[in-house]
Amino acid sequence: MTIKAVFFDQDGVLYNSMPYHAESWAWAMTKHGLPYTAMETYRNEGRTSVGVIQELHQRMYGTPASPELVEAIYKDKTAHFTEMTGGFPGIIPDVDRVLNFLHEHGIACWVVTGSGQKNLINALNGTFNNVFSGIISSFDVQKGKPDPEPYLKAWERCGFKKEECVVVENAPLGVRAAKAADLFTCAVNTGILPDSDLAAEHADKIFPDMAALLQWFETTITNNL
Repeated sequence: MTIKAVFFDQDGVLYNSMPYHAESWAWAMTKHGLPYTAMETYRNEGRTSVGVIQELHQRMYGTPASPELVEAIYKDKTAHFTEMTGGFPGIIPDVDRVLNFLHEHGIACWVVTGSGQKNLINALNGTFNNVFSGIISSFDVQKGKPDPEPYLKAWERCGFKKEECVVVENAPLGVRAAKAADLFTCAVNTGILPDSDLAAEHADKIFPDMAALLQWFETTITNNL
């Protein structure tokens, strides 16, 4: 395949943030009467924050959460996350090597995230040496993952054919969104879920870490030079 653009999820793919998100979501949700576990955070990864809260509230109480409750939970969650990380959770091992390799070979790199956490989004280009051609976040879409809208929007903006684009995800719902957008999807299992959860969403490739993904990119891109 000829690769011209790669769309990266943010949390768990670029930033090593998921353990902190899991703990802060569990803490904030439980504080507001919505018992929640770390495992549920990983299974819901990719949804917008509003979507996460609304899905749980609807499941538990059969009604939508009020805007005031959504705001209070997200405010507490963000504060707890910042307290634990100082606002920056560090990056996934070897993802900088992946990005640098792609950038050096003229591949357009995009971020496609359900996150609305502005401090992390705003830090992306500074953290990763301005390698990104564009960023699609929760502020750019009406529907978050697992809806395909975020990846379709990235594809439309990047200007390449679908068969020239690759998605890098770590979450089942993210894989579902990418496949619904009809994009070749690589899943890198950086979290606590089994590979079978990613396979069930029809990921085209599953890797144990970024070093393995880099090796695949090196082989695939070099063979097409």
